[in-house]
Amino acid sequence: MSEVTDQETSADDTTDVAEEDAAIESTEATDVSTDEVAADSVAPTKAAPVDLEKEGEVAADFLENLLDICDLDGDIDVDIDGDRAAVAIVDSEDGRVPRRLVGDNAKVLDALQELTRLAVQSATGQRSRLMLDVAGHRAGRRAELVEIAQEAITSVKESGEKVALESMTAFERKVVHDEVLAAGLSSESEGVEPRRHVVVLPA
Repeated sequence: MSEVTDQETSADDTTDVAEEDAAIESTEATDVSTDEVAADSVAPTKAAPVDLEKEGEVAADFLENLLDICDLDGDIDVDIDGDRAAVAIVDSEDGRVPRRLVGDNAKVLDALQELTRLAVQSATGQRSRLMLDVAGHRAGRRAELVEIAQEAITSVKESGEKVALESMTAFERKVVHDEVLAAGLSSESEGVEPRRHVVVLPA
């Protein structure tokens, strides 16, 4: 079976294209995830700030109830990051957030994020693209990925040869694609899960 390769795209300033919402072929770099709609679908209009605030409130209520049911410590922080709600479970005065809520390769965190999105969708009637973090895991991983991307960018610019990175999740690939695009290069994702990875291409 041949390996799957597809060119990633990035959202422009007037459309809301993300890894969960659209798969649009172009030469710019943005990760395409498995739950995207078809390429000829019309991208939804950006949600108004009040909608994102509502998403955050619903998500916070859901997560607070979940922590109470499971008798786990943690506070909920809610913010807006660009065009999506950003919710985080952080350490509280009563205790630390159990790191098992992140899990190996952030699998538990990803599952918890999807449950939270479904809870928001059930309450608002609109599909949610909120991002969930637990104990700063995604924030820390993002910093690592930026460093990895910068090293690959430097290597590609100096050698003129493409560089293939390690296997990554959709979230991780998106971070790398954004860094590569900002550096004036292009990138694409190759392979199939769980070995899907980013390849940084020369200009």
